[in-house]
Amino acid sequence: MAVVGSKSFISDLHSKYAEKTWNETFKLVRRCMDKSRGDTKPCEPLIRCLKILHEALNVSSLSAMVSRLEIMAKQRGMGSHLSPTETTCYLTADMFYLEVLLLPGGEVEDVKLAQHGEAPVSSESLLQLLKSKKFEEFSVKLKGLSSLYNIPGDNETKIKVYTALQFLGKDLQKISHLPRALRECNLQVDMILNGRIGYLTAGSEGIPMTIQYYISPSDILLEMSDSERGSIGQLALVTVGPSDSTHRLQMASVIPQPPQLDAQGLPLFSPLCEVLSEMMPACFQLKLQPPLPMLSSFVEKLSQITDVAIADADLQWAPFPQLMMTLLGENGGKKTWDGQDAHFLVVSFHHFDTPVFSIQPLPGKEIHSYVLPGAAWEEAALRGTLMSTIPFTHPAHVPALLELLRHQCAINTLLASCITSLRPSPGPVCDLYCEVLPESGSSLSVTFHLSDSDSLSVLLVNVADSRKLTCSLFAVGSESMDEYVSRVLKRCMSIPVTMRALNRRLSKRTCGEPLPACSATISTADVSPASPLPMSCEADGSLSSGSGLESIGIPTTSSTAAVFSQDAMGTDTTATAAESAFCLSVAEVNTNPTANPYPCASVCVYSQWMHNNHLPELI
Repeated sequence: MAVVGSKSFISDLHSKYAEKTWNETFKLVRRCMDKSRGDTKPCEPLIRCLKILHEALNVSSLSAMVSRLEIMAKQRGMGSHLSPTETTCYLTADMFYLEVLLLPGGEVEDVKLAQHGEAPVSSESLLQLLKSKKFEEFSVKLKGLSSLYNIPGDNETKIKVYTALQFLGKDLQKISHLPRALRECNLQVDMILNGRIGYLTAGSEGIPMTIQYYISPSDILLEMSDSERGSIGQLALVTVGPSDSTHRLQMASVIPQPPQLDAQGLPLFSPLCEVLSEMMPACFQLKLQPPLPMLSSFVEKLSQITDVAIADADLQWAPFPQLMMTLLGENGGKKTWDGQDAHFLVVSFHHFDTPVFSIQPLPGKEIHSYVLPGAAWEEAALRGTLMSTIPFTHPAHVPALLELLRHQCAINTLLASCITSLRPSPGPVCDLYCEVLPESGSSLSVTFHLSDSDSLSVLLVNVADSRKLTCSLFAVGSESMDEYVSRVLKRCMSIPVTMRALNRRLSKRTCGEPLPACSATISTADVSPASPLPMSCEADGSLSSGSGLESIGIPTTSSTAAVFSQDAMGTDTTATAAESAFCLSVAEVNTNPTANPYPCASVCVYSQWMHNNHLPELI
C-alpha cells in the first residue's frame, strides 16, 4: 500500500510540474534554499539538486549564468549577489571577492579578483574558465582561494594571519634573490637543488607560493623530453594553518635592508621581539606534494629546526620500504609490509620508449635482482611516515627545512631505484644478484656476487647530505674504485645504473683487459648529484662532455639522453630462493654515525644570535 501511495505521489508531482518551465523550477529550488532554517549551513540535498539541474542544461542566458555562479558560491560557503544594473555578479567571502562582469546574453566579459586590502585585478585564467564553461574547474579555484584563509577566528584574526603570510612570502623571495655561487649549468636545476629557497614561484589566484626543492636526474630528463609535463619532482606549498597553541608570527619583514649576511650567505634576521609581531592561533606550513616518506630520525630533526612539535597522533608509522612501495604504486597487490624479504628485478633497456612487456634478456641488456631483507628493515629506527605538512614559524627555518628534505629525497631516490613492480619468475637468469641493507639512517650497503668470483663484494653508500654521496667498495683483489663509483652514483642517483657500471669494470678486471684511469672514465670536473646530462661547466661557462661514459651506459649527448633516463628508472623484481642464496648479509660492515648536519636553533634564541652577530650554520 505504501508503494502504491508513493507511486501516486510521484505521479501527482509529475502532472503538477509538467507544464512548468526550467526557469520556474530553478526559482522554486532557490526559494527553498533561501528559506530560514535552524542553522546557517546550506541544505546539501538542495544544493546537489540544483547542481544536477544546471549540469543538465546549457548556460545560454544571463539568468542561467547568474544561477550557475550562485550555486558554485554556495557550494564553497561564499555569498553572492547581482548588481542593480544586472551587469556584475559578486562572489564574496570574508577575505576576498570576485567581480564577474556579464554581457546581456550571459557571456562573461571579465573576471576580477580582489584579495583583502588589494584593488580588484583582472584574472585571465578565471575568465577563460568561465568563457569555456569549465565550471567544475572554476569551482576548484574558488575552493583554493577559500583554503588560503582556513583559520579559525573572527575577521580581524584572519586579516592578521593573512598579513603574516604575505610578509613571510616577501622575506622568502628576498632570501631567494641573495647572491650565491652556481653549481649547475642549468639555472633552474641549480635553483631547485642548491638554492636556499629552491625554485620559488609566487602565489596567485588561489595557488599558494610554491617551492620546487628537489628533482632527480631521471625527472630532469623527463622534463626535458616533454615540455608540456609541467613541474615535476618534489614541491612544497607555502601556506598557513590553524594550530592548537599560539605562535608569534611576523607582521613585518624580519630582514633588515640592506641585508647583512653570515658566513653561509644567509641573512641576519631581526629578532621578532624587535619587529612588529603578534601571537596567533596559527603557524606557517610547508605542504609537500607529493607526500614525502621520512625516517623517524629525520622527523625528529624537523621539530629541532622549527621548535614546533609534530603531533605523533598525526603520523602513521610503517617500515620504510612499505612507504616507498606505496608511494611508487609498486605494492604488487600487498596492502602491508609482511616483514618478509622483498624481491625486485631491474631491467636495463637502451631505449627510453621501450615498453616493458617482458623481462626476457636481450643482447647487451642486463637484469639485476635486488633483495630488501625484511628483518633488517623492520628495526624501529628505520620506521618512517609519509609527511605531508611541516609547521614552522619563521623564514629562517625554511632553508634548513629544505636541506633536510633534500637529504631525505636523495636517500629515497636511491632506494626507489631498486623498487619496481617486476617480481622474479621461473626462467630469466639475472646478471647480478644484490642485497640492499640499511647500515644507518643515512647509509646503506649493497652486497653482491659476481658470476666469475667465489667471494662476496660490498658497496657501502653513505649519504651525508643531498650533495655529498660517497661510496666505499669492499672487494677481494680490486684496486681502489671508490672515487669512480661515487661519481657514477652522484651522476645518475641510481643504484642499478651504478652497479651495472661497477659490474662491467670488475668484469674487465677479471678478464685481464686494461682499465682506463678513473679520472678518464668519469669527467675530471666535480660531478654534481643530478645534472641532466653528463656535462661539466668549464671556467668560461661552456659545456664539456665527460669521456668514456658511454661504456657504462651513461650518454654524453642530448640525443642519447633517453638511454640514461631508462637505465635510471629501470624496473625491478625479486630473486627466487635459490637466487637469494647469493645475497648474504655482511654484518661486520658498519659506518660511524654521521653528526647532526642541521644544528638550527629555535626562534627563542634569535636575540643571542644577534648578540654574537652570527646565525647557527644551516647546512
